[in-house]
Amino acid sequence: MIMLSGIARLAVLMFLGMWPALAADAEGGKSAADAATAAVLASPKIAKAFADIRADDPRALEEQKRITEIPAPPYKERVRGEYLLKRFQELGLKDAAFDSEGNVIALRKGSGSGRPRLVVSAHQDTVFPEGTDVTVKEKDGMVLAPGIGDDARGLAALLSLIQALNTNQIATVGDILFVATVGEEELGNLRGVKALFRDHKDIDGFISIDGLGISRVVNQGTGSHRYEMIFRGPGGHSFQEFGLPSATHALGRAVAEIAELRTPAEPKTTFTVGTVTGGTSVNAIAAEARMTVDMRSNSTEELLKLEARLLDVVQKAVADENKRWGSDQLNVEIKLIGDRPAGVVAEDSPIALASQRAVMTLTRAPRVTFAGSSTDSNLAMSLGIPAVTIGGGGEGGNWHSRNEWYRPVDAWLGPQHALLAAVVLTGLDGVTQPLLKIRPQ
Repeated sequence: MIMLSGIARLAVLMFLGMWPALAADAEGGKSAADAATAAVLASPKIAKAFADIRADDPRALEEQKRITEIPAPPYKERVRGEYLLKRFQELGLKDAAFDSEGNVIALRKGSGSGRPRLVVSAHQDTVFPEGTDVTVKEKDGMVLAPGIGDDARGLAALLSLIQALNTNQIATVGDILFVATVGEEELGNLRGVKALFRDHKDIDGFISIDGLGISRVVNQGTGSHRYEMIFRGPGGHSFQEFGLPSATHALGRAVAEIAELRTPAEPKTTFTVGTVTGGTSVNAIAAEARMTVDMRSNSTEELLKLEARLLDVVQKAVADENKRWGSDQLNVEIKLIGDRPAGVVAEDSPIALASQRAVMTLTRAPRVTFAGSSTDSNLAMSLGIPAVTIGGGGEGGNWHSRNEWYRPVDAWLGPQHALLAAVVLTGLDGVTQPLLKIRPQ
Protein backbone atom coordinates (compact mmCIF):
# COMPACT_ATOMS: atom_id res chain seq x y z
CA MET A 1 0.00 0.00 0.00
CA ILE A 2 1.26 3.47 -0.88
CA MET A 3 1.36 5.83 2.10
CA LEU A 4 0.49 9.36 1.00
CA SER A 5 1.53 12.62 2.58
CA GLY A 6 -1.16 15.15 3.47
CA ILE A 7 -0.30 17.14 0.32
CA ALA A 8 -0.50 14.03 -1.86
CA ARG A 9 -3.86 13.02 -0.36
CA LEU A 10 -5.17 16.51 -1.06
CA ALA A 11 -4.07 16.29 -4.69
CA VAL A 12 -5.74 12.93 -5.18
CA LEU A 13 -8.95 14.06 -3.50
CA MET A 14 -9.01 17.11 -5.76
CA PHE A 15 -8.81 14.82 -8.76
CA LEU A 16 -11.30 12.27 -7.48
CA GLY A 17 -13.75 15.04 -6.62
CA MET A 18 -13.82 15.83 -10.31
CA TRP A 19 -14.05 12.19 -11.39
CA PRO A 20 -17.79 12.20 -12.28
CA ALA A 21 -17.27 15.02 -14.74
CA LEU A 22 -14.28 13.27 -16.27
CA ALA A 23 -15.86 9.82 -16.26
CA ALA A 24 -18.68 10.98 -18.51
CA ASP A 25 -16.26 10.95 -21.42
CA ALA A 26 -13.70 8.50 -20.01
CA GLU A 27 -13.15 6.11 -22.88
CA GLY A 28 -10.15 5.09 -24.92
CA GLY A 29 -7.41 7.69 -24.70
CA LYS A 30 -9.45 9.79 -22.31
CA SER A 31 -9.67 7.07 -19.67
CA ALA A 32 -5.95 6.39 -20.12
CA ALA A 33 -5.20 10.07 -19.52
CA ASP A 34 -7.43 10.07 -16.43
CA ALA A 35 -5.77 6.98 -15.00
CA ALA A 36 -2.26 8.27 -15.67
CA THR A 37 -3.05 11.67 -14.14
CA ALA A 38 -4.52 10.09 -10.99
CA ALA A 39 -1.52 7.77 -10.58
CA VAL A 40 0.99 10.60 -10.98
CA LEU A 41 -0.94 12.76 -8.51
CA ALA A 42 -0.75 9.97 -5.94
CA SER A 43 3.03 10.24 -5.83
CA PRO A 44 4.36 12.04 -2.70
CA LYS A 45 7.24 13.38 -4.83
CA ILE A 46 4.81 15.08 -7.21
CA ALA A 47 2.82 16.57 -4.33
CA LYS A 48 6.07 17.86 -2.80
CA ALA A 49 7.11 19.33 -6.16
CA PHE A 50 3.79 21.18 -6.40
CA ALA A 51 4.33 22.60 -2.92
CA ASP A 52 7.90 23.61 -3.77
CA ILE A 53 6.78 25.43 -6.91
CA ARG A 54 4.21 27.40 -4.96
CA ALA A 55 6.67 28.27 -2.20
CA ASP A 56 9.20 29.30 -4.85
CA ASP A 57 6.77 31.71 -6.54
CA PRO A 58 8.31 34.97 -5.18
CA ARG A 59 11.80 33.91 -6.26
CA ALA A 60 10.48 32.90 -9.69
CA LEU A 61 9.02 36.38 -10.12
CA GLU A 62 12.40 37.93 -9.35
CA GLU A 63 13.93 35.60 -11.94
CA GLN A 64 11.30 36.72 -14.44
CA LYS A 65 12.24 40.36 -13.83
CA ARG A 66 15.94 39.56 -14.19
CA ILE A 67 15.35 37.80 -17.53
CA THR A 68 13.23 40.71 -18.77
CA GLU A 69 16.04 43.17 -18.17
CA ILE A 70 18.43 41.19 -20.38
CA PRO A 71 17.65 42.52 -23.90
CA ALA A 72 16.80 39.88 -26.50
CA PRO A 73 15.86 41.73 -29.72
CA PRO A 74 15.24 39.73 -32.89
CA TYR A 75 18.39 37.89 -34.01
CA LYS A 76 20.30 39.18 -30.96
CA GLU A 77 19.28 36.80 -28.19
CA ARG A 78 22.81 35.63 -27.28
CA VAL A 79 23.26 37.57 -24.02
CA ARG A 80 19.95 36.30 -22.65
CA GLY A 81 20.85 32.85 -23.89
CA GLU A 82 24.11 32.91 -21.95
CA TYR A 83 22.20 33.67 -18.76
CA LEU A 84 19.75 30.83 -19.42
CA LEU A 85 22.59 28.43 -20.20
CA LYS A 86 24.15 29.29 -16.84
CA ARG A 87 20.82 28.76 -15.04
CA PHE A 88 20.22 25.41 -16.78
CA GLN A 89 23.62 24.23 -15.57
CA GLU A 90 23.11 25.56 -12.03
CA LEU A 91 19.81 23.66 -11.82
CA GLY A 92 21.53 20.37 -12.59
CA LEU A 93 21.47 20.14 -16.39
CA LYS A 94 25.26 19.98 -16.68
CA ASP A 95 25.29 19.12 -20.41
CA ALA A 96 23.28 22.22 -21.40
CA ALA A 97 24.70 23.95 -24.48
CA PHE A 98 23.97 26.24 -27.40
CA ASP A 99 23.05 24.62 -30.69
CA SER A 100 24.04 25.97 -34.11
CA GLU A 101 21.06 28.37 -34.25
CA GLY A 102 21.43 29.78 -30.73
CA ASN A 103 18.85 27.67 -28.91
CA VAL A 104 19.83 26.64 -25.38
CA ILE A 105 19.28 22.88 -25.12
CA ALA A 106 19.58 20.42 -22.26
CA LEU A 107 18.55 16.75 -22.14
CA ARG A 108 17.15 15.26 -18.94
CA LYS A 109 17.33 11.52 -19.46
CA GLY A 110 14.62 9.16 -18.33
CA SER A 111 14.96 5.63 -17.01
CA GLY A 112 13.91 4.07 -20.30
CA SER A 113 15.54 3.73 -23.68
CA GLY A 114 15.40 7.44 -24.46
CA ARG A 115 11.93 7.39 -25.93
CA PRO A 116 9.44 8.86 -25.94
CA ARG A 117 11.26 12.20 -26.00
CA LEU A 118 9.28 15.29 -25.05
CA VAL A 119 10.44 18.86 -25.65
CA VAL A 120 9.41 21.51 -23.11
CA SER A 121 10.34 24.99 -24.31
CA ALA A 122 9.94 28.75 -24.02
CA HIS A 123 11.30 31.42 -26.35
CA GLN A 124 14.17 33.79 -25.62
CA ASP A 125 13.44 36.59 -28.08
CA THR A 126 11.19 39.64 -27.87
CA VAL A 127 9.67 41.84 -30.58
CA PHE A 128 11.47 44.94 -29.33
CA PRO A 129 14.40 46.45 -31.27
CA GLU A 130 17.87 46.97 -29.92
CA GLY A 131 18.04 49.96 -27.59
CA THR A 132 14.56 49.52 -26.11
CA ASP A 133 14.42 50.39 -22.41
CA VAL A 134 13.62 47.09 -20.69
CA THR A 135 13.90 48.35 -17.13
CA VAL A 136 11.26 46.72 -14.93
CA LYS A 137 8.96 49.10 -13.09
CA GLU A 138 6.22 48.39 -10.54
CA LYS A 139 2.93 50.20 -10.12
CA ASP A 140 -0.39 49.35 -8.44
CA GLY A 141 0.51 45.70 -7.99
CA MET A 142 1.64 45.36 -11.60
CA VAL A 143 5.09 44.70 -13.00
CA LEU A 144 5.67 46.69 -16.20
CA ALA A 145 8.33 46.20 -18.88
CA PRO A 146 8.55 45.23 -22.56
CA GLY A 147 8.48 41.43 -22.72
CA ILE A 148 7.72 40.86 -19.03
CA GLY A 149 5.04 38.33 -19.96
CA ASP A 150 6.02 37.38 -23.51
CA ASP A 151 8.05 35.36 -22.91
CA ALA A 152 10.05 36.14 -19.78
CA ARG A 153 7.27 34.46 -17.82
CA GLY A 154 7.54 31.33 -19.94
CA LEU A 155 11.31 31.18 -19.36
CA ALA A 156 10.89 31.67 -15.61
CA ALA A 157 8.26 28.90 -15.53
CA LEU A 158 10.60 26.63 -17.48
CA LEU A 159 13.36 27.17 -14.90
CA SER A 160 10.91 26.53 -12.03
CA LEU A 161 9.90 23.25 -13.68
CA ILE A 162 13.51 22.11 -14.03
CA GLN A 163 14.24 23.02 -10.40
CA ALA A 164 11.19 21.12 -9.09
CA LEU A 165 12.01 17.98 -11.07
CA ASN A 166 15.65 17.88 -10.01
CA THR A 167 15.23 18.95 -6.38
CA ASN A 168 12.63 16.24 -5.84
CA GLN A 169 14.54 13.64 -7.87
CA ILE A 170 11.51 12.92 -10.04
CA ALA A 171 12.48 10.21 -12.50
CA THR A 172 10.57 9.99 -15.76
CA VAL A 173 10.56 7.00 -18.09
CA GLY A 174 10.95 9.00 -21.28
CA ASP A 175 13.45 11.79 -21.88
CA ILE A 176 12.66 15.49 -21.53
CA LEU A 177 14.54 17.93 -23.76
CA PHE A 178 14.45 21.44 -22.32
CA VAL A 179 14.87 24.20 -24.90
CA ALA A 180 15.02 28.00 -24.78
CA THR A 181 14.38 28.83 -28.42
CA VAL A 182 15.35 31.78 -30.60
CA GLY A 183 13.43 33.35 -33.47
CA GLU A 184 9.83 32.87 -32.34
CA GLU A 185 8.86 36.53 -32.66
CA GLU A 186 8.48 38.88 -35.62
CA LEU A 187 10.65 38.00 -38.61
CA GLY A 188 12.53 35.35 -36.67
CA ASN A 189 10.30 33.04 -38.70
CA LEU A 190 10.51 30.19 -36.16
CA ARG A 191 14.18 29.70 -37.03
CA GLY A 192 14.90 28.19 -33.61
CA VAL A 193 12.38 25.35 -33.78
CA LYS A 194 13.07 24.83 -37.47
CA ALA A 195 16.69 24.12 -36.54
CA LEU A 196 15.61 21.99 -33.57
CA PHE A 197 13.47 19.66 -35.67
CA ARG A 198 16.02 19.63 -38.47
CA ASP A 199 18.72 18.39 -36.11
CA HIS A 200 16.64 16.15 -33.83
CA LYS A 201 14.57 13.51 -35.57
CA ASP A 202 13.69 11.65 -32.36
CA ILE A 203 11.22 14.15 -30.86
CA ASP A 204 7.84 12.58 -30.05
CA GLY A 205 6.03 15.57 -28.50
CA PHE A 206 6.42 19.29 -27.97
CA ILE A 207 5.17 21.71 -25.30
CA SER A 208 5.74 25.45 -25.60
CA ILE A 209 5.23 27.69 -22.56
CA ASP A 210 4.09 30.98 -24.09
CA GLY A 211 1.33 33.28 -22.88
CA LEU A 212 -0.05 33.35 -19.35
CA GLY A 213 -3.51 31.95 -18.53
CA ILE A 214 -3.46 28.20 -18.03
CA SER A 215 -7.14 27.52 -18.78
CA ARG A 216 -6.42 28.01 -22.49
CA VAL A 217 -4.54 25.27 -24.34
CA VAL A 218 -3.37 25.98 -27.87
CA ASN A 219 -3.81 22.87 -30.01
CA GLN A 220 -4.11 24.65 -33.35
CA GLY A 221 -1.26 26.50 -35.03
CA THR A 222 -2.34 29.61 -36.89
CA GLY A 223 -0.30 29.71 -40.09
CA SER A 224 0.97 32.95 -41.56
CA HIS A 225 2.61 34.25 -44.70
CA ARG A 226 4.23 37.67 -44.69
CA TYR A 227 5.31 39.60 -47.75
CA GLU A 228 7.17 42.75 -48.64
CA MET A 229 6.01 44.32 -51.92
CA ILE A 230 8.35 46.86 -53.55
CA PHE A 231 6.78 48.92 -56.34
CA ARG A 232 9.27 50.59 -58.70
CA GLY A 233 8.79 53.04 -61.54
CA PRO A 234 10.76 55.73 -63.44
CA GLY A 235 9.99 58.59 -61.03
CA GLY A 236 10.07 62.23 -62.02
CA HIS A 237 8.93 65.80 -61.36
CA SER A 238 5.26 66.00 -60.48
CA PHE A 239 4.62 68.73 -63.10
CA GLN A 240 7.26 68.40 -65.79
CA GLU A 241 7.10 64.59 -65.92
CA PHE A 242 3.36 64.28 -65.36
CA GLY A 243 2.05 61.22 -67.15
CA LEU A 244 4.51 58.69 -65.76
CA PRO A 245 3.23 55.82 -63.62
CA SER A 246 3.67 56.29 -59.87
CA ALA A 247 4.88 53.64 -57.45
CA THR A 248 2.73 55.08 -54.65
CA HIS A 249 -0.35 55.21 -56.87
CA ALA A 250 0.11 51.52 -57.72
CA LEU A 251 0.59 50.72 -54.06
CA GLY A 252 -2.57 52.68 -53.23
CA ARG A 253 -4.55 50.75 -55.83
CA ALA A 254 -3.31 47.49 -54.29
CA VAL A 255 -4.17 48.53 -50.74
CA ALA A 256 -7.68 49.60 -51.76
CA GLU A 257 -8.34 46.24 -53.44
CA ILE A 258 -6.81 44.25 -50.59
CA ALA A 259 -9.11 46.04 -48.14
CA GLU A 260 -12.12 44.65 -50.04
CA LEU A 261 -11.07 41.00 -49.86
CA ARG A 262 -13.45 38.69 -48.00
CA THR A 263 -12.27 35.80 -45.83
CA PRO A 264 -14.13 33.07 -43.92
CA ALA A 265 -14.91 33.51 -40.25
CA GLU A 266 -14.28 29.79 -39.78
CA PRO A 267 -11.58 28.71 -40.11
CA LYS A 268 -10.49 32.18 -39.01
CA THR A 269 -8.51 33.82 -41.82
CA THR A 270 -7.17 37.38 -41.67
CA PHE A 271 -5.00 39.90 -43.48
CA THR A 272 -3.57 43.36 -42.99
CA VAL A 273 -1.27 45.81 -44.76
CA GLY A 274 1.02 46.45 -41.82
CA THR A 275 3.42 49.14 -43.07
CA VAL A 276 3.58 51.54 -46.01
CA THR A 277 6.57 53.68 -47.04
CA GLY A 278 7.74 55.41 -50.20
CA GLY A 279 8.24 58.51 -52.28
CA THR A 280 10.90 61.19 -52.01
CA SER A 281 9.00 64.49 -51.81
CA VAL A 282 5.56 66.03 -52.12
CA ASN A 283 6.27 67.23 -55.66
CA ALA A 284 7.75 64.05 -57.08
CA ILE A 285 6.20 61.10 -58.86
CA ALA A 286 7.31 58.26 -56.61
CA ALA A 287 9.97 55.99 -58.05
CA GLU A 288 9.61 53.49 -55.21
CA ALA A 289 7.04 52.50 -52.59
CA ARG A 290 6.94 49.55 -50.21
CA MET A 291 4.37 47.76 -48.12
CA THR A 292 4.37 44.72 -45.86
CA VAL A 293 1.41 42.37 -45.69
CA ASP A 294 0.47 39.79 -43.06
CA MET A 295 -1.90 36.91 -43.84
CA ARG A 296 -3.03 34.34 -41.26
CA SER A 297 -5.33 31.36 -41.07
CA ASN A 298 -6.04 28.32 -38.95
CA SER A 299 -6.26 26.40 -42.24
CA THR A 300 -3.39 25.90 -44.66
CA GLU A 301 -5.89 25.58 -47.51
CA GLU A 302 -7.58 28.90 -46.73
CA LEU A 303 -4.23 30.62 -46.22
CA LEU A 304 -3.09 29.53 -49.67
CA LYS A 305 -6.39 30.66 -51.22
CA LEU A 306 -6.06 34.09 -49.63
CA GLU A 307 -2.43 34.34 -50.68
CA ALA A 308 -3.25 33.59 -54.32
CA ARG A 309 -6.02 36.22 -54.39
CA LEU A 310 -3.89 38.85 -52.71
CA LEU A 311 -0.91 38.34 -55.02
CA ASP A 312 -3.25 38.63 -58.01
CA VAL A 313 -4.54 41.93 -56.60
CA VAL A 314 -1.00 43.29 -56.38
CA GLN A 315 -0.14 42.32 -59.95
CA LYS A 316 -3.41 43.79 -61.19
CA ALA A 317 -2.65 47.07 -59.41
CA VAL A 318 0.65 47.32 -61.29
CA ALA A 319 -1.05 46.55 -64.60
CA ASP A 320 -3.80 49.11 -63.96
CA GLU A 321 -1.31 51.85 -63.09
CA ASN A 322 0.71 51.15 -66.22
CA LYS A 323 -2.46 51.08 -68.34
CA ARG A 324 -3.67 54.38 -66.88
CA TRP A 325 -0.58 56.15 -68.24
CA GLY A 326 0.05 54.01 -71.35
CA SER A 327 3.30 52.71 -69.86
CA ASP A 328 5.14 49.51 -69.09
CA GLN A 329 7.76 51.04 -66.80
CA LEU A 330 6.23 50.14 -63.45
CA ASN A 331 6.86 46.76 -61.80
CA VAL A 332 6.70 45.10 -58.41
CA GLU A 333 9.12 42.87 -56.54
CA ILE A 334 7.41 40.44 -54.17
CA LYS A 335 9.42 38.97 -51.29
CA LEU A 336 8.24 36.28 -48.90
CA ILE A 337 9.63 37.43 -45.53
CA GLY A 338 7.73 35.15 -43.17
CA ASP A 339 6.36 31.61 -43.39
CA ARG A 340 4.74 29.93 -40.39
CA PRO A 341 2.99 26.68 -41.22
CA ALA A 342 -0.47 25.89 -39.90
CA GLY A 343 -1.32 22.69 -38.08
CA VAL A 344 -3.72 21.10 -35.64
CA VAL A 345 -3.59 18.47 -32.90
CA ALA A 346 -6.78 16.60 -32.08
CA GLU A 347 -8.41 17.45 -28.75
CA ASP A 348 -8.47 13.74 -27.85
CA SER A 349 -4.75 13.23 -28.57
CA PRO A 350 -2.59 12.20 -25.59
CA ILE A 351 -0.76 15.53 -25.43
CA ALA A 352 -3.95 17.60 -25.50
CA LEU A 353 -5.65 15.32 -22.96
CA ALA A 354 -2.66 15.40 -20.60
CA SER A 355 -2.65 19.19 -20.67
CA GLN A 356 -6.43 19.38 -20.30
CA ARG A 357 -6.47 17.00 -17.33
CA ALA A 358 -3.65 18.92 -15.68
CA VAL A 359 -5.56 22.20 -15.95
CA MET A 360 -8.80 20.68 -14.68
CA THR A 361 -7.02 19.13 -11.73
CA LEU A 362 -5.08 22.21 -10.69
CA THR A 363 -7.86 24.76 -11.15
CA ARG A 364 -10.97 22.58 -10.75
CA ALA A 365 -12.14 24.13 -14.00
CA PRO A 366 -15.15 22.30 -15.50
CA ARG A 367 -13.65 22.61 -18.95
CA VAL A 368 -10.60 23.83 -20.81
CA THR A 369 -10.63 26.12 -23.84
CA PHE A 370 -8.81 24.75 -26.85
CA ALA A 371 -7.68 27.52 -29.19
CA GLY A 372 -5.54 28.53 -32.15
CA SER A 373 -2.51 30.80 -32.06
CA SER A 374 0.85 31.36 -33.75
CA THR A 375 3.66 29.96 -31.58
CA ASP A 376 6.69 27.67 -31.76
CA SER A 377 4.24 24.75 -31.69
CA ASN A 378 3.20 25.56 -35.26
CA LEU A 379 6.28 23.89 -36.64
CA ALA A 380 5.79 20.67 -34.69
CA MET A 381 2.11 20.49 -35.64
CA SER A 382 2.93 20.98 -39.33
CA LEU A 383 5.31 18.00 -39.12
CA GLY A 384 2.64 15.80 -37.54
CA ILE A 385 4.34 15.89 -34.13
CA PRO A 386 1.90 16.21 -31.19
CA ALA A 387 2.23 19.69 -29.69
CA VAL A 388 0.46 22.19 -27.46
CA THR A 389 1.23 25.66 -26.16
CA ILE A 390 0.38 26.37 -22.53
CA GLY A 391 0.48 29.45 -20.32
CA GLY A 392 3.23 30.30 -17.84
CA GLY A 393 0.81 31.54 -15.15
CA GLY A 394 -0.32 34.95 -13.92
CA GLU A 395 -2.18 37.78 -15.64
CA GLY A 396 -1.01 40.39 -18.11
CA GLY A 397 -1.75 42.57 -21.12
CA ASN A 398 -0.59 45.15 -23.68
CA TRP A 399 1.36 42.45 -25.48
CA HIS A 400 4.10 43.57 -27.86
CA SER A 401 3.98 47.12 -26.50
CA ARG A 402 6.36 49.07 -24.28
CA ASN A 403 3.51 49.22 -21.75
CA GLU A 404 3.31 45.44 -21.33
CA TRP A 405 2.25 44.51 -17.81
CA TYR A 406 2.18 41.45 -15.60
CA ARG A 407 0.47 40.58 -12.33
CA PRO A 408 1.56 37.38 -10.49
CA VAL A 409 -1.92 36.08 -9.69
CA ASP A 410 -1.71 32.33 -8.95
CA ALA A 411 1.41 32.36 -11.10
CA TRP A 412 2.65 29.04 -9.69
CA LEU A 413 -0.09 27.25 -11.62
CA GLY A 414 1.92 27.70 -14.82
CA PRO A 415 4.94 25.58 -13.86
CA GLN A 416 2.69 23.16 -11.93
CA HIS A 417 0.69 22.62 -15.13
CA ALA A 418 3.85 22.04 -17.15
CA LEU A 419 5.20 19.58 -14.57
CA LEU A 420 2.05 17.48 -14.35
CA ALA A 421 1.54 17.33 -18.11
CA ALA A 422 5.20 16.52 -18.78
CA VAL A 423 5.34 13.70 -16.21
CA VAL A 424 2.06 12.16 -17.39
CA LEU A 425 3.33 12.23 -20.98
CA THR A 426 6.80 10.82 -20.27
CA GLY A 427 5.72 8.45 -17.47
CA LEU A 428 6.68 8.43 -13.80
CA ASP A 429 9.30 5.75 -13.19
CA GLY A 430 7.86 2.85 -11.22
CA VAL A 431 4.35 4.32 -11.31
CA THR A 432 3.08 4.92 -14.85
CA GLN A 433 4.07 4.25 -18.42
CA PRO A 434 4.36 7.20 -20.83
CA LEU A 435 1.09 8.45 -22.29
CA LEU A 436 3.03 9.95 -25.22
CA LYS A 437 3.53 7.52 -28.08
CA ILE A 438 6.86 6.88 -29.78
CA ARG A 439 6.73 8.14 -33.35
CA PRO A 440 7.93 5.76 -36.06
CA GLN A 441 11.19 6.86 -37.67
